[in-house]
Amino acid sequence: MSAKYFMQEMNDLNNEGKTLLYPRMELQERCCLTELAERVAAGSTYGVGEVKGIILQMTSWMSWMMAQGRPVKIDGIGTFTPALELKEGKERERADGSGTKRNAMSIKVGNINFRADKELIRETDRLCRLERSKKKSARHVSRYTPEERLAQAKKYLALHQTMNIGAYCAITGLGRGAAGKELKRWSETPDSGIGTSGWGTHKVYVLKSPGA
Repeated sequence: MSAKYFMQEMNDLNNEGKTLLYPRMELQERCCLTELAERVAAGSTYGVGEVKGIILQMTSWMSWMMAQGRPVKIDGIGTFTPALELKEGKERERADGSGTKRNAMSIKVGNINFRADKELIRETDRLCRLERSKKKSARHVSRYTPEERLAQAKKYLALHQTMNIGAYCAITGLGRGAAGKELKRWSETPDSGIGTSGWGTHKVYVLKSPGA
């Protein structure tokens, strides 16, 4: 069975008013735990219920490990790392020491960052057979100006400790590619108020003091 792709039209942030086309997979119905367990069981001596039980036990222990501050690496799959954020309504602690100090009761695990193992990417690519979809390219156009999007990002970060590209897409209406480029531009612009933390697939965006 082939997977389908279409060309996604996105704004070219380096050339105002121009667009570029990027390949994007047309996603189908999501694979659930039961289907995955059935396929694993079919190639092993384990029953479907046993496979599901093992996966659920693994998930439980992964949560426990990450709750201790330990990233979980599964060879051939990838690395899972917990990410913290402030609870809703809690003000950010200021770098200059003024204002309210945030304690553990103000912080929660807000996300789990995942970095895929290169072998998983290579194997997925090896098995993938692509054909072009009849779906027309759709352009993500934000109804906000860049200045309004920057203000929205700062407002979001005033309530959350970090922001990823997906969150920026949701609040601005930009496509993922355009959002990533714009956030990179903000983070490299002095006095924008947007900085970065982490690296690679674990990179997130944070508030920074003007001139920092």
